[in-house]
Amino acid sequence: MAVWILRYGHRRMRDARASTHVALAARALGASGVIFEGDEDEALMERLRKIAREWGGEFEIRHTKSWMGEAERFKKKGGILVHLTMYGWPLQESIGEIRAGEKDCLVLVGSQKVPVEAYQMADFNVGVTNQPHSEIAALAVFLDRYFEGAELRREFAGARKRVAPSKIGKSIISCNEERQV
Repeated sequence: MAVWILRYGHRRMRDARASTHVALAARALGASGVIFEGDEDEALMERLRKIAREWGGEFEIRHTKSWMGEAERFKKKGGILVHLTMYGWPLQESIGEIRAGEKDCLVLVGSQKVPVEAYQMADFNVGVTNQPHSEIAALAVFLDRYFEGAELRREFAGARKRVAPSKIGKSIISCNEERQV
């Protein structure tokens, strides 16, 4: 079961940092890739591709012209659409049913006001909490619950860099050599 993230309504000048963090959280926590909708931002996508090459693992990054078209194609292939929204049904009550379907999952994460069609089209409108919060936090909690913590032990094949856990300082392993930072 693959999980893909669809970042709705990316605005190059306003959302670069938050969209970067959505993609980084998605990659680190087990998603297969991120699809951006909104402004085409090749510089952002190339930065993310570089990070994926350096830190390893398979992670696809691409742009689509229509979030709705992307969601329709995904659902036609048998996948489900999960919309993360503070107005949704509680995650703790939804996640079992989402996982039980054993289908690929497309998670819609907004940046600007999400149109009503997203709520209508989604198989699951899921609220991590019904309080105002960050879409990045919601995505991280969703992925952790979806993968039941297994993503935290994941190895990233082909990594050129990795962190060596350290109680004090920073230790990065690069090209089979450890260096202290």
